[in-house]
Amino acid sequence: MSEDIQYISTRGKDGPISFETALLSGLARDGGLYLPTAWPRFADGELAAMASMPYAEVAAHIMAKFTGPDFGFDDLLAISREAYATFSSPEVTPLKPINDQINLCELFYGPTIAFKDVAMQVLSRLFDQALARKGQRAVILGATSGDTGSAALEAFRDRQMVDIFILYPDGRVSPVQEQQMTSVMADGAYAVAVKGDFDDCQGIVKQLFGDLDFRDQIGLSAINSINWARLMPQMVYYVTSALALGGLEKPVSFSVPTGNFGNIFAGYAVMKMGLPVHRFICASNRNDILARFFDHGVMERRAVEPSLSPSMDIQVSSNFERLMFELLDRDGDQTRELMKRFSDTGQFTLTRDMVNDDIHLFSGFRCDDEATLAEIARTWKDDGVLIDPHSAVGLAAAREAAKTDNHQIVALACAHPAKFPDAVEKATGLRPALPDHLQDLMQRPHRNVTCSASAVEVANLINTNKR
Repeated sequence: MSEDIQYISTRGKDGPISFETALLSGLARDGGLYLPTAWPRFADGELAAMASMPYAEVAAHIMAKFTGPDFGFDDLLAISREAYATFSSPEVTPLKPINDQINLCELFYGPTIAFKDVAMQVLSRLFDQALARKGQRAVILGATSGDTGSAALEAFRDRQMVDIFILYPDGRVSPVQEQQMTSVMADGAYAVAVKGDFDDCQGIVKQLFGDLDFRDQIGLSAINSINWARLMPQMVYYVTSALALGGLEKPVSFSVPTGNFGNIFAGYAVMKMGLPVHRFICASNRNDILARFFDHGVMERRAVEPSLSPSMDIQVSSNFERLMFELLDRDGDQTRELMKRFSDTGQFTLTRDMVNDDIHLFSGFRCDDEATLAEIARTWKDDGVLIDPHSAVGLAAAREAAKTDNHQIVALACAHPAKFPDAVEKATGLRPALPDHLQDLMQRPHRNVTCSASAVEVANLINTNKR
C-alpha cells in the first residue's frame, strides 16, 4: 500500500494527491487537513521485529508506509539517523519508570528540549530534499504556543530553500521559549510576537492559507501539525514505548498533555495501523475544551485563559478535525459542515449515535494550575523526578487513570523542566538548570518583531522580509 498511498482532505474537496504535494502544501486547499486515503497496516510480525531495532530504523520503517515513491526507506533511514544524531539521548525518547504501572516517555532530548524536536528535525530534512528536487523555494508560516516555534526555527535556520515566519502570542509564552525563538538570528528566520492569543495566531495562518492567490504567489507551506508530515515522526515513540512495555501482549494506555491534538492523534494513527492500544487519555489544563468534549460531546469555544502550561492554552485544536473525520466514517461533507458551524458559532455537538466506536478509545482529564503545581511537587518528593508543568498535567491524568485501569500507562513528558523554571521552582523550591548547550541562552542577542493580530499585517511582513 505504501507504494501508491495518496492523501485526501478531511473536507472532501481536495485530493487525492501525493505525499510530497501534501508535505509542501501543509493545509488542504479546501481548508481541511490531509489524511491518507486509507490507513497502511503493519504486516504480521512487523511490530515485533521493531523491538530490536535502533530508534532511527523504527522511524524509517513507520514513515515509509506514508511516503510512497517520494521518499524510500533508505532516504528515510538517512534522514532519521541525521535528525536524531542531534539528540542527547541515544534512545532518543527514553522511558523513565515512575512506579510499577506508570512510565514517563521523555521527549525532550532534542536541540530545543521539547517534544516538537522529534518531528521538526525530520521535517526540515524532508522539506530540503523535496524542494531541491523541484528546484523551488518555500515560505513557511506557522503559529506556536511556545515549543513548535523554537523547534521549527532551530530546525529550519540557514536552510537555503526556505524562509520561515513563526507567529507566537505576545506575553503568553515562557521567557525561555521566547528567547529560544527570538535568538535565532539567521537570514530568512523570523519569530513574530502577535498581540493576541494562540488561537489568533493560528487563525491568521489559516486565513493566509485560505488566500490561494497569496499562497501560490509566495509558495506558502506549513510546519504546524496541520501538516501531515509533522505527525509521522511522532508515531514512532508510541511504538517504541509500547514494545518496551510488552504492549503487543497487553495493550498500553497513553496519557497525553494535549493542546492542538496533533500529538495524541499521532498515537491514534499508529493504532489504526495495528498497534494495540487500550485507551488514550486526553489531558488538558484549565483550557479544557477537549476534556469537555469527551465528557459531553459538545465542542464549545471559550476565552483562552493563561496558565502555567502555556503550550496548552488553546481553545481551537486544529488536529481534532482529523479525529472528527475518522469518527464520522470519513464523511467529508459532514466534517465540512460541522467545522463551518464551529467557525460561525463557536460550538457543535457530536452525539454518540453520530460517531463510530473509536470514540470509546478516548477519555478526558483536566488539571488546573493548583493541581499542576501539586503534581510537580509530588513527583519530585515521592519519585525524585523533576517535571515541567505540561508533563505534570499528563502525569496527573495517568495517576488518576491508574486508579481504575490495570494496564501499563505511558505519560508523555513533553518538555524539559528548565523551559518553565518559575513553575518548577514554585512547586519544589528548586530552579532547574538548562542543559549545557543552552547555558548561555538568556544572554544571547535576540531580535524582536511584533505585529497586531491582523492577517494583512502579517502578509505585508512576509512580503517585506522574505528573501
